[in-house]
Amino acid sequence: MKMNDCQILPLGHQYRMIGCNAKEYINVVVLPLNQEGGGGGDFVVLLNFTKVLLVYRSTEMRWRRLHTQPFTTATCEELFTFRGKFYAIFISGDFFAFDPHFLGLTTLKPLELPNCGSCNDLVQSGDDELFLVETIIPRNDDVLSFNRLTLRVCRLDVEAGQWVVVTDIGDRVFIIGEFGSVSCSAKEFPEGCGVSGNSILKLCGSILYTHMPWNETYFYKYGVETGREEDDLNCWRFSRENLVTILSTSPVVALRVERCV
Repeated sequence: MKMNDCQILPLGHQYRMIGCNAKEYINVVVLPLNQEGGGGGDFVVLLNFTKVLLVYRSTEMRWRRLHTQPFTTATCEELFTFRGKFYAIFISGDFFAFDPHFLGLTTLKPLELPNCGSCNDLVQSGDDELFLVETIIPRNDDVLSFNRLTLRVCRLDVEAGQWVVVTDIGDRVFIIGEFGSVSCSAKEFPEGCGVSGNSILKLCGSILYTHMPWNETYFYKYGVETGREEDDLNCWRFSRENLVTILSTSPVVALRVERCV
């Protein structure tokens, strides 16, 4: 793919396990223990296989299994590091925070979603905030209705140890992909490309999924009018203002945004 006509936005870094070709491998995260030392020093690695979490300490130079029972027996979907702790989402909906020495485990349950199916994604915004994006699919006669898919966004209140629902994520854009999720400012995108706010929400934020099976999608925004009286406006729903075509997802995510007429 030619990059001459593209604007490239650096959105952080990601760790990979070199030489790990196991089918059960999902992802890996690294937590430096010397956060203020400018690099170097001891660190802890948390490796996520389908049904097993493995811990590697630089001081021990060996792998150990992290036992999550009796808290959960489910598969871990996603790992994150934030403010000196590990965070893990499990397919059952369980959510845990681990300190780097694994002496304590904190349960962080998402808010209730009665009669709904859902899946979760974590999005970190710098070192300041951690967000939980819940994809909500209401059940209609016990059948998941994908044409009514909406989102709920929560911010982690670290002090209270709980999730708080938010309707405003500032000028951020959340990009959620198969191999991770990132947050960036809408100001980083080229002027006039369509990634901007609207007058109602001042573009309190947009959310874009890049791991759907199709190559065309839309940004999700809060309070989108659908023209249907039965639809709740107090949620994040896709907006048809701009069509987003996913040109590539590897080795870089390449998007084309077009204004819908």
